[in-house]
Amino acid sequence: MEHALDLAGKGVGLASPNPTVGCVIVKDGAILGEGFHQYDRRDHAEIVALKQAGTRARGATLYVTLEPCNSTGRTLKSALTLDGQLVLPQERGNKKRAWITSEESRARVHGMRHASDALLTGIGTILADNPLLTDRSGRPRRRRLLRVILDTKLRLSLKTRIVESADHDLLVFTAVPSKSSKARKLREAGVELIHSKSPGGRIDLSLVLDELGRREILGVLVEAGPRLNGAALTAGIVHKLVLFYAPKLAGDSGVPFLPAATRHFPPLHIHSFQQFGRDIAVEAYLQNSCSK
Repeated sequence: MEHALDLAGKGVGLASPNPTVGCVIVKDGAILGEGFHQYDRRDHAEIVALKQAGTRARGATLYVTLEPCNSTGRTLKSALTLDGQLVLPQERGNKKRAWITSEESRARVHGMRHASDALLTGIGTILADNPLLTDRSGRPRRRRLLRVILDTKLRLSLKTRIVESADHDLLVFTAVPSKSSKARKLREAGVELIHSKSPGGRIDLSLVLDELGRREILGVLVEAGPRLNGAALTAGIVHKLVLFYAPKLAGDSGVPFLPAATRHFPPLHIHSFQQFGRDIAVEAYLQNSCSK
């Protein structure tokens, strides 16, 4: 089964919108056939393995993996100081911030982006950091990573790096009418806009997920600030948390992982601790989600 899981990993970025699956056929201690699913090749992992094994598959044992039970997974990722801050005080307000986490942690994050179909953030993160939010893992993928921004008032600038790099991979949810001048200019720049209701001044996350599901998005990685982090957890749409802790202290509570008023979190199940360079990554599942 471990070998089947390793095979499934080869389909990351290549199987979407289908799940990543690996399969191994074994008889008398020998592997007769193996395979993993790639969307463009159509055949599922079991078919690939059976074609290799041929008639020898009779009486053999087939080991096959499947994805977690949730058809659409959401994973909230954050880089934090040991006292729970997203930004160091001396970096707050700077146009070019220093990284909190190590190069090794950032490489792991790009691996997480590679394994996801979409990346979700809020306009606050775009205005503060001017990020690209692309998959720079260097690994092949079938579909571009869809970059999704929640921007109620459509404050997104045409001069941001994420807009300047848009190539049918940038989706913005906003409450601003689609006929506005700003909306027209963003569309001309290659940005797709979705007009959405915003009760209480916030984009409805359930509507966002419905739209992403309609587009066959299976996995969403959330990289955001306190407001969206809190909204996603409160809405119960997060399945897994990956928190990268750097050995640094901010010493204040200027930009916390969550707003102070956020309450009522479900219990977490710690899945693993890993070290990346000088950082520690904690991976945890929400109680109401499936874990592997």
